[in-house]
Amino acid sequence: MSNTSTSDIAAIDVHAHYGDYNFAGVSPEQVDWMTGCADEVVRRATRANVAWTVASPLLGLFPRGKADAAAGNDEAARVVPATPGLLQWVIIHPLQPRTYEQAAEALKQPHCMGIKIHPEEHCYPIAEHGDAIFSFAAEHGAVVLTHSGEDRSMPEAFIPFTDAHPETTLILAHLGCTSDIDPTHQVRAIQQSKAGNVYVDTSSARSIMPRMVEWAVDKVGADRLLFGTDTPLYHTSMQRIRIDHADLSEQDRRLILRDNALRLLEIPNSDPLATAGDAPQPTQ
Repeated sequence: MSNTSTSDIAAIDVHAHYGDYNFAGVSPEQVDWMTGCADEVVRRATRANVAWTVASPLLGLFPRGKADAAAGNDEAARVVPATPGLLQWVIIHPLQPRTYEQAAEALKQPHCMGIKIHPEEHCYPIAEHGDAIFSFAAEHGAVVLTHSGEDRSMPEAFIPFTDAHPETTLILAHLGCTSDIDPTHQVRAIQQSKAGNVYVDTSSARSIMPRMVEWAVDKVGADRLLFGTDTPLYHTSMQRIRIDHADLSEQDRRLILRDNALRLLEIPNSDPLATAGDAPQPTQ
Protein backbone atom coordinates (compact mmCIF):
# COMPACT_ATOMS: atom_id res chain seq x y z
CA MET A 1 0.00 0.00 0.00
CA SER A 2 1.18 3.52 -0.81
CA ASN A 3 2.06 5.96 1.96
CA THR A 4 1.61 8.88 -0.44
CA SER A 5 -1.05 11.31 0.76
CA THR A 6 -4.14 11.88 -1.36
CA SER A 7 -5.22 14.99 0.56
CA ASP A 8 -4.18 17.16 -2.40
CA ILE A 9 -6.82 15.57 -4.64
CA ALA A 10 -9.81 17.84 -5.24
CA ALA A 11 -12.46 15.30 -4.28
CA ILE A 12 -16.04 14.98 -5.45
CA ASP A 13 -18.69 14.33 -2.80
CA VAL A 14 -21.49 12.40 -4.50
CA HIS A 15 -23.83 12.29 -1.51
CA ALA A 16 -24.67 15.43 0.42
CA HIS A 17 -27.57 17.60 1.48
CA TYR A 18 -28.24 21.12 2.64
CA GLY A 19 -30.98 22.67 4.75
CA ASP A 20 -32.77 22.09 8.03
CA TYR A 21 -32.56 18.74 9.78
CA ASN A 22 -36.31 18.46 10.40
CA PHE A 23 -36.25 15.00 11.97
CA ALA A 24 -38.78 14.01 14.63
CA GLY A 25 -37.73 12.64 17.98
CA VAL A 26 -34.32 14.26 18.36
CA SER A 27 -33.20 17.05 20.64
CA PRO A 28 -33.14 20.71 19.56
CA GLU A 29 -29.37 20.61 19.92
CA GLN A 30 -29.09 17.73 17.46
CA VAL A 31 -31.37 19.49 15.01
CA ASP A 32 -29.09 22.52 15.19
CA TRP A 33 -25.88 20.49 14.85
CA MET A 34 -27.12 18.57 11.79
CA THR A 35 -28.53 21.58 9.97
CA GLY A 36 -26.43 23.35 7.36
CA CYS A 37 -27.32 25.89 4.70
CA ALA A 38 -25.89 25.55 1.19
CA ASP A 39 -23.11 28.06 1.86
CA GLU A 40 -22.07 26.24 5.03
CA VAL A 41 -21.98 22.90 3.23
CA VAL A 42 -19.69 24.36 0.56
CA ARG A 43 -17.51 26.09 3.15
CA ARG A 44 -16.88 22.80 4.93
CA ALA A 45 -16.27 21.08 1.60
CA THR A 46 -13.71 23.69 0.59
CA ARG A 47 -11.82 23.23 3.85
CA ALA A 48 -11.66 19.48 3.14
CA ASN A 49 -10.49 20.02 -0.46
CA VAL A 50 -13.77 18.81 -1.91
CA ALA A 51 -14.27 20.54 -5.26
CA TRP A 52 -17.85 19.56 -6.04
CA THR A 53 -20.66 18.54 -3.69
CA VAL A 54 -23.72 16.84 -5.19
CA ALA A 55 -26.62 17.59 -2.87
CA SER A 56 -30.33 17.14 -2.41
CA PRO A 57 -32.38 19.47 -0.18
CA LEU A 58 -33.40 18.16 3.23
CA LEU A 59 -36.67 20.02 2.69
CA GLY A 60 -37.59 17.32 0.18
CA LEU A 61 -36.77 14.41 2.52
CA PHE A 62 -37.88 15.36 6.05
CA PRO A 63 -39.98 14.95 8.11
CA ARG A 64 -40.42 11.25 7.51
CA GLY A 65 -43.57 10.47 5.59
CA LYS A 66 -44.55 14.14 5.38
CA ALA A 67 -41.87 15.76 3.23
CA ASP A 68 -42.85 17.88 0.24
CA ALA A 69 -40.34 16.60 -2.31
CA ALA A 70 -41.67 18.95 -4.98
CA ALA A 71 -41.04 21.97 -2.77
CA GLY A 72 -37.53 20.69 -2.15
CA ASN A 73 -36.91 20.42 -5.88
CA ASP A 74 -38.21 23.95 -6.45
CA GLU A 75 -35.86 25.21 -3.76
CA ALA A 76 -32.87 23.32 -5.18
CA ALA A 77 -33.54 24.71 -8.65
CA ARG A 78 -32.95 28.17 -7.17
CA VAL A 79 -30.25 27.46 -4.59
CA VAL A 80 -27.89 25.08 -6.37
CA PRO A 81 -27.09 27.18 -9.48
CA ALA A 82 -26.51 30.17 -7.20
CA THR A 83 -24.02 28.31 -4.97
CA PRO A 84 -20.56 27.75 -6.53
CA GLY A 85 -19.29 24.25 -5.78
CA LEU A 86 -22.77 22.75 -5.37
CA LEU A 87 -24.47 20.36 -7.80
CA GLN A 88 -27.93 18.80 -7.61
CA TRP A 89 -29.68 15.50 -7.23
CA VAL A 90 -33.31 16.01 -8.23
CA ILE A 91 -35.67 14.09 -5.95
CA ILE A 92 -38.24 11.64 -7.27
CA HIS A 93 -40.97 10.70 -4.82
CA PRO A 94 -43.21 8.16 -6.57
CA LEU A 95 -46.17 9.06 -4.36
CA GLN A 96 -45.85 12.70 -5.50
CA PRO A 97 -46.23 12.50 -9.30
CA ARG A 98 -45.16 16.10 -9.91
CA THR A 99 -41.61 15.11 -8.98
CA TYR A 100 -41.35 13.08 -12.18
CA GLU A 101 -42.18 16.21 -14.19
CA GLN A 102 -39.64 18.21 -12.20
CA ALA A 103 -36.99 15.56 -12.74
CA ALA A 104 -37.54 15.56 -16.50
CA GLU A 105 -36.85 19.31 -16.56
CA ALA A 106 -34.03 19.32 -14.00
CA LEU A 107 -32.10 16.60 -15.82
CA LYS A 108 -31.72 18.96 -18.77
CA GLN A 109 -29.75 21.39 -16.61
CA PRO A 110 -25.94 21.20 -16.39
CA HIS A 111 -25.97 21.42 -12.59
CA CYS A 112 -28.21 18.33 -12.17
CA MET A 113 -26.27 15.07 -11.90
CA GLY A 114 -29.17 12.64 -11.62
CA ILE A 115 -32.02 11.39 -9.46
CA LYS A 116 -32.22 10.97 -5.69
CA ILE A 117 -34.70 8.54 -4.13
CA HIS A 118 -35.33 7.80 -0.46
CA PRO A 119 -37.78 4.94 0.17
CA GLU A 120 -37.35 5.23 3.95
CA GLU A 121 -38.10 8.93 4.43
CA HIS A 122 -40.83 8.83 1.78
CA CYS A 123 -42.28 5.62 3.19
CA TYR A 124 -42.66 3.32 0.20
CA PRO A 125 -41.09 -0.07 -0.51
CA ILE A 126 -38.77 0.00 -3.50
CA ALA A 127 -40.21 -3.34 -4.61
CA GLU A 128 -43.50 -1.59 -5.44
CA HIS A 129 -42.12 1.45 -7.27
CA GLY A 130 -38.72 0.41 -8.57
CA ASP A 131 -39.91 -0.42 -12.07
CA ALA A 132 -41.43 3.03 -12.63
CA ILE A 133 -38.38 4.80 -11.20
CA PHE A 134 -35.80 2.85 -13.17
CA SER A 135 -37.85 2.96 -16.38
CA PHE A 136 -37.86 6.74 -16.03
CA ALA A 137 -34.13 6.80 -15.29
CA ALA A 138 -33.42 4.66 -18.34
CA GLU A 139 -35.56 6.88 -20.55
CA HIS A 140 -33.67 9.97 -19.42
CA GLY A 141 -30.19 8.45 -19.15
CA ALA A 142 -30.04 9.37 -15.48
CA VAL A 143 -27.88 8.08 -12.64
CA VAL A 144 -29.88 7.14 -9.52
CA LEU A 145 -28.63 7.67 -5.97
CA THR A 146 -30.69 5.87 -3.34
CA HIS A 147 -30.72 5.55 0.39
CA SER A 148 -30.14 1.91 1.21
CA GLY A 149 -29.89 -0.54 4.07
CA GLU A 150 -33.24 -0.32 5.84
CA ASP A 151 -36.48 -2.25 5.55
CA ARG A 152 -37.94 -0.44 2.51
CA SER A 153 -34.56 -0.09 0.80
CA MET A 154 -32.50 -3.21 1.30
CA PRO A 155 -29.75 -3.16 -1.34
CA GLU A 156 -30.59 -6.56 -2.78
CA ALA A 157 -34.14 -5.37 -3.53
CA PHE A 158 -32.82 -2.98 -6.19
CA ILE A 159 -31.02 -5.62 -8.24
CA PRO A 160 -34.04 -6.89 -10.24
CA PHE A 161 -34.58 -3.32 -11.47
CA THR A 162 -30.96 -2.56 -12.30
CA ASP A 163 -30.64 -5.89 -14.11
CA ALA A 164 -33.84 -5.16 -16.04
CA HIS A 165 -32.46 -1.75 -17.00
CA PRO A 166 -28.76 -2.35 -17.66
CA GLU A 167 -28.39 1.08 -19.25
CA THR A 168 -29.00 2.72 -15.87
CA THR A 169 -26.49 3.40 -13.11
CA LEU A 170 -27.35 2.98 -9.42
CA ILE A 171 -25.34 4.29 -6.48
CA LEU A 172 -26.35 2.62 -3.23
CA ALA A 173 -25.83 5.08 -0.41
CA HIS A 174 -24.22 4.38 2.94
CA LEU A 175 -21.68 1.58 2.80
CA GLY A 176 -22.42 -0.66 5.78
CA CYS A 177 -25.80 0.87 6.66
CA THR A 178 -28.22 -1.83 7.77
CA SER A 179 -31.35 -2.37 9.84
CA ASP A 180 -30.14 -5.83 10.81
CA ILE A 181 -26.78 -7.06 12.07
CA ASP A 182 -25.19 -7.51 8.64
CA PRO A 183 -23.21 -4.50 7.31
CA THR A 184 -22.34 -6.25 4.03
CA HIS A 185 -25.62 -5.78 2.15
CA GLN A 186 -24.44 -3.05 -0.23
CA VAL A 187 -21.37 -5.02 -1.26
CA ARG A 188 -23.34 -8.26 -1.63
CA ALA A 189 -25.83 -6.46 -3.87
CA ILE A 190 -23.02 -5.28 -6.14
CA GLN A 191 -21.79 -8.86 -6.33
CA GLN A 192 -25.29 -10.06 -7.25
CA SER A 193 -25.68 -7.53 -10.05
CA LYS A 194 -25.62 -9.21 -13.46
CA ALA A 195 -25.56 -5.92 -15.36
CA GLY A 196 -22.56 -4.53 -13.47
CA ASN A 197 -24.22 -1.14 -13.07
CA VAL A 198 -24.38 -0.91 -9.26
CA TYR A 199 -22.02 1.12 -7.04
CA VAL A 200 -21.84 2.18 -3.40
CA ASP A 201 -20.89 5.41 -1.70
CA THR A 202 -19.00 5.79 1.58
CA SER A 203 -21.46 8.16 3.27
CA SER A 204 -22.13 6.26 6.47
CA ALA A 205 -20.97 6.12 10.05
CA ARG A 206 -20.24 2.44 9.51
CA SER A 207 -17.70 3.22 6.81
CA ILE A 208 -15.37 4.77 9.38
CA MET A 209 -14.91 1.36 11.02
CA PRO A 210 -11.37 0.02 10.56
CA ARG A 211 -11.13 -2.25 7.49
CA MET A 212 -14.73 -1.67 6.30
CA VAL A 213 -13.74 0.36 3.24
CA GLU A 214 -10.73 -1.87 2.63
CA TRP A 215 -12.92 -4.98 2.81
CA ALA A 216 -15.33 -3.52 0.27
CA VAL A 217 -12.49 -2.71 -2.14
CA ASP A 218 -11.16 -6.24 -1.76
CA LYS A 219 -14.59 -7.73 -2.57
CA VAL A 220 -15.77 -5.53 -5.46
CA GLY A 221 -12.86 -3.28 -6.44
CA ALA A 222 -12.18 0.40 -5.87
CA ASP A 223 -13.93 1.25 -9.12
CA ARG A 224 -17.26 0.42 -7.41
CA LEU A 225 -16.89 2.89 -4.50
CA LEU A 226 -17.54 6.62 -4.56
CA PHE A 227 -16.77 9.21 -1.91
CA GLY A 228 -19.81 10.56 -0.09
CA THR A 229 -20.25 12.37 3.21
CA ASP A 230 -24.00 12.75 3.97
CA THR A 231 -23.13 16.27 5.10
CA PRO A 232 -24.44 18.20 7.03
CA LEU A 233 -25.58 15.12 8.95
CA TYR A 234 -21.91 14.08 9.18
CA HIS A 235 -18.82 16.26 9.05
CA THR A 236 -17.19 16.47 5.64
CA SER A 237 -13.60 16.45 6.89
CA MET A 238 -14.19 13.36 9.03
CA GLN A 239 -15.47 11.42 6.06
CA ARG A 240 -12.67 12.72 3.84
CA ILE A 241 -9.85 11.73 6.16
CA ARG A 242 -11.19 8.16 6.33
CA ILE A 243 -10.50 7.75 2.62
CA ASP A 244 -7.22 9.69 2.64
CA HIS A 245 -5.89 7.33 5.31
CA ALA A 246 -7.48 4.11 4.05
CA ASP A 247 -5.07 1.19 3.81
CA LEU A 248 -5.32 1.22 0.03
CA SER A 249 -3.11 2.12 -2.89
CA GLU A 250 -2.96 5.74 -3.97
CA GLN A 251 -4.67 4.74 -7.21
CA ASP A 252 -7.59 3.14 -5.33
CA ARG A 253 -8.03 6.17 -3.10
CA ARG A 254 -8.01 8.46 -6.13
CA LEU A 255 -10.69 6.33 -7.79
CA ILE A 256 -12.91 6.60 -4.72
CA LEU A 257 -12.31 10.29 -4.08
CA ARG A 258 -12.65 11.58 -7.60
CA ASP A 259 -12.12 9.48 -10.70
CA ASN A 260 -15.17 7.23 -10.37
CA ALA A 261 -17.42 10.28 -10.04
CA LEU A 262 -15.84 11.85 -13.12
CA ARG A 263 -16.53 8.65 -15.02
CA LEU A 264 -20.17 8.24 -13.94
CA LEU A 265 -21.41 11.81 -13.63
CA GLU A 266 -21.34 14.75 -16.02
CA ILE A 267 -19.27 16.90 -13.69
CA PRO A 268 -18.73 20.46 -15.00
CA ASN A 269 -15.34 21.19 -16.48
CA SER A 270 -14.86 24.32 -14.38
CA ASP A 271 -13.69 22.77 -11.12
CA PRO A 272 -13.79 25.49 -8.43
CA LEU A 273 -10.80 24.01 -6.56
CA ALA A 274 -8.78 22.48 -9.39
CA THR A 275 -5.25 23.51 -10.17
CA ALA A 276 -4.13 23.58 -13.78
CA GLY A 277 -2.75 20.07 -13.44
CA ASP A 278 -5.80 18.57 -11.75
CA ALA A 279 -8.72 19.92 -13.72
CA PRO A 280 -11.39 17.31 -14.46
CA GLN A 281 -11.92 16.28 -18.04
CA PRO A 282 -15.37 15.78 -19.54
CA THR A 283 -16.78 12.29 -19.22
CA GLN A 284 -16.87 10.22 -22.38
